[in-house]
Amino acid sequence: MANRLSQIATRTGDDGTTGLSDGSRVPKNHLRVQAMGDVDELNSNIGVLLAEPLPDDIRELLITIQHELFNLGGELSMPGYELLKMDAVLRLDQALADHNATLPRLKEFILPAGTRSAAIAHVCRTVARRAERTVITLVGSEPINAPPRQYLNRLSDLMFVLARVLNRANLDGKGGDDMYWNSARLKRYEEADKAEQAAAEKKG
Repeated sequence: MANRLSQIATRTGDDGTTGLSDGSRVPKNHLRVQAMGDVDELNSNIGVLLAEPLPDDIRELLITIQHELFNLGGELSMPGYELLKMDAVLRLDQALADHNATLPRLKEFILPAGTRSAAIAHVCRTVARRAERTVITLVGSEPINAPPRQYLNRLSDLMFVLARVLNRANLDGKGGDDMYWNSARLKRYEEADKAEQAAAEKKG
């Protein structure tokens, strides 16, 4: 492994295989390798998000998540090994509860838009969902510990919540609130709000 870290172009993958951390070799399109790649892509997108202006507490949380995703990827690369602990899942649960408690109730589905940081958080959310699907598919053929599956599920939920938080933080001046899908249900909500406000003004 140390040699691999210093010698980037090893040429050992020219035959369409890649090495796992236990020394075995598998095709590069193997489900385990796909799962590792999805987790790597997720971590890289979080790195892009970290390049944006962020509230200090969210920055610290995302840095911790990057380390935990490295553990998750390492576990996927070593069949039968455990690196990601349940404590990591519980930390996400707590972060999810803490940040969600600061947000108003949603009236409708929201668009993946707003500030640049919120939009990138939505990209992270979708990649986390894909990584979760790949890991779940892998579970159908190989044993995978519970924490990696649960971690990716919670992380996708957390990135959705963080996107809403980042829109409200509005650090680039392009957000400020959720961007709702312009649905018939939302129009009914808005009409009901206007009627309620008019009734209150009339009564007042």
